Parts: sequence; C-alpha cells; structure tokens
Amino acid sequence: MLADAKANMGKEVEFSGCVHRIKNMGSIAFIVVRTSRDVIQTVYSADNCKDSIEGLREGFFVNVKGIVKENPKDFNGLEIELDSIKLISTNAAELPLKISQGRLNCTIEVNLDNRAASLRNPYERAIFKLQEGLVQGMHKFMQANNFTEIHSPKIVAQGAEGGANIFRLDYFGKSAFLNQSPQFYKQMAVAFFDRVYEIAPVYRAEKHATSRHINEYIGLDFEMGYIDSMYDVMKMEIAMLKSIFEYIKENYQNELKILDADVPEIKEVPSIKFADAIELLRGGEGSGKKFDLDPEDEVNLGKYAKEKYDSDFIFVTHFPSSKPPFYAMNSREDPREAYKFDLLFRGLEITSGGQRIHDYNEQVEKMKAQGLDPADFKNYLEAHKYGLPPHGGLGIGLERLLMKLLNKNNIRETSLFPRDINRLLP
Repeated sequence: MLADAKANMGKEVEFSGCVHRIKNMGSIAFIVVRTSRDVIQTVYSADNCKDSIEGLREGFFVNVKGIVKENPKDFNGLEIELDSIKLISTNAAELPLKISQGRLNCTIEVNLDNRAASLRNPYERAIFKLQEGLVQGMHKFMQANNFTEIHSPKIVAQGAEGGANIFRLDYFGKSAFLNQSPQFYKQMAVAFFDRVYEIAPVYRAEKHATSRHINEYIGLDFEMGYIDSMYDVMKMEIAMLKSIFEYIKENYQNELKILDADVPEIKEVPSIKFADAIELLRGGEGSGKKFDLDPEDEVNLGKYAKEKYDSDFIFVTHFPSSKPPFYAMNSREDPREAYKFDLLFRGLEITSGGQRIHDYNEQVEKMKAQGLDPADFKNYLEAHKYGLPPHGGLGIGLERLLMKLLNKNNIRETSLFPRDINRLLP
C-alpha cells in the first residue's frame, strides 16, 4: 500500500501490481504500477535494476522491489527506484479503452459495456472505493448507536411497497417476488432488537429509463423503536450522515482527491411540509392534486434550500396519507397527512422514511383504506398483533447518495454493474 511506502522512506520495499503506464526516456523508464488502491511510480534504469524491461507492456502484472525515494513532483510525493521487476502474468489482448489516462474519454455506454476494462481506470475505481467508505461509515455509526445488523430474505411472498413495480419469479411452482425493501422484516425485528439496520440489494421493476433510476440498487436501511415521533428518525439520519462524511474525510482522502469530491458540511437541515412545498413551488395552481414530488420539484427545492438556508439537504415531511406506503402512520393533527418524510440531497430524493403504524387495529384499517386485503399480510401483521413499540425508520439509496456527493449526472456512474431495463450484462 502507498502508506507502507511512505512509512519506509529510504528503505527497500517489495510489492505486486499491474503495469499501468510506461514512459520510456531512453536511459531510464518510468513504470507506474497500479495496486489495489493506488498508482505508484517506479523508476527503471539498467544500471540499478538487474532485470530487463524489454517487451514489458501496459496491463502486465509484475512483482517489483526497490528503494523508496522522495519526489515532490509526483502525485504521491514519492517513487520507487527499481532493483528488480519480475513478470507474473501477461494479457492475451489489448485493453479496449485507454485506462491509463486521468479519466476515460468515452461515452457512459462504452464504459459500462467494457466494465472489465474500465474499472481498472484509477478514477473509475476510486468511485467504488469511496462507495465502500460510505458503507463502512454507516456500519461504524450504526454499531456505535446500538443498532443490530440483520440480513433479510430477498425472495419473498409479497412486496413491501405493493403495486406493479415488482419482479415475479417461479419458486418451485409457487409465485414469489424479489423484495422491494426489507421493511416488513425491519419492523418485526424492532420487537426483539429495538434498533436494526441492513445494507443489501433492493429490487424495483420500474420501467424507467432515466438518469436517476436503476432496477437493482443497494439500500441503506434502518429501523428504531421507542421513538416519540418521526423527528427522532430524521435526527438519527442527520447524525449518521455527519458521521459518514467525517469517516470518509478521515479514511478516504486519496479517493476524495482523485474524484474532486464535494463533501458537504452538514449544519442545520431545513424541513418543509409537503403541502407548503407544493404551495411554494406552484402557488395555488393544482396544489390539491399533487401527491408526490416530481424531479423538477426536487431540483427546485434543492435550489431553495441552498439559497435560503445554505444547505445541501432539505426534509419534506407530512406527505398525503392516501398515498402509499400503507405502513406510514397518519398524522394525529390532520389525518389527511402521514408521518412520512423524504430527504433531498442537492435536488434529488435520497431517502424515504417516517414513523410506522405499531397498533394492530390501526394498521388493519389503513390497509383496508388503501384497498388492500389484510389476509394477504398475515405474517407481517403478526408482529403488530403480538405488540410493537412506537417505531420508525428509513431507506437510503446508496448509489443516489454517492451520485450527488460526486455531482454526477447519471446514477449508472455510481453503480458497479448497473441493472436497468436495457442492461443485464456484464
């Protein structure tokens, strides 16, 4: 690792990697070696190195040994003066992309079609190393705050969100689905763990071909019991995001530098009721017919939050109670509203959450009000029947969070191997 090299200045080190770039200057050659996280410059000269580099090409895998020397002009501030370079493995074909340049000079479709090659580019690779940082940051925060990690099934008998946007499959002659959310299992687990979280794939069979939708994504979910209101959940999310951002700034500086990432400083996050947001955006025109935010609304609310509060985030709360999900608790002040919220980050919804219904009879009545048959949710309702504490939670889309953190225009850029209506490979 680069850190090991920095810790051994003036000493000999040995490591293996891939030849990322070769610059032959005649008497000497600069051979940049790509390791699992870094690119490290090595310097070859026939006088110092006992091995020949004749025939060496980009993409070959090598073992190198040499002395660490300071080089203020290099990106890393050092280079390795080679004593030996041994060939480990060669390639059978040239790479279809010039991966040794700073950023790939190709379309997103070419990038995604050639993922086995494109992800070798340090910039592309850094995106997903930083994605790891977001996940690790959540793990650290959740466990420090007494959340238990769970792993819920992804093959289920019914969808948590309802509707048609669900993948169906044959399960040994029975109808089954790919889970849209760990929601049911999170709520059940609150009864015996109090606080739970899960980081896992989520499946939505939405026929969208937009820059903000994919059909398989990673959900960052948590659920917490013994809350007083949905605002407890909102406070927990902001504390978590602050902690995650601090974690990546401390542990992923190299990737943040490569990606020129704009990590926000979270102070106070403004909140606006859904009805007030629609009034703000549209005035009285058509505001009574709106049940959700469209992409343009989200963008404009993001601008509003930045201009008025200097915030990259804004909560939208109290969505209409007639709109799914059926497990959202109706407002005690106004039953036309539900204790449900979204969190927007730089003009894009990254979170949906709220307070859930914990009372059995109340949950049955809301199911009926939304045209659902409670008998279809027998196992889910058992958790309510046997008793649940007041609870709430949320789900964050990992790829969307990373997309806005890096100010990308397409969610596919922050998905390692994206799945959408047109893409099932690689």
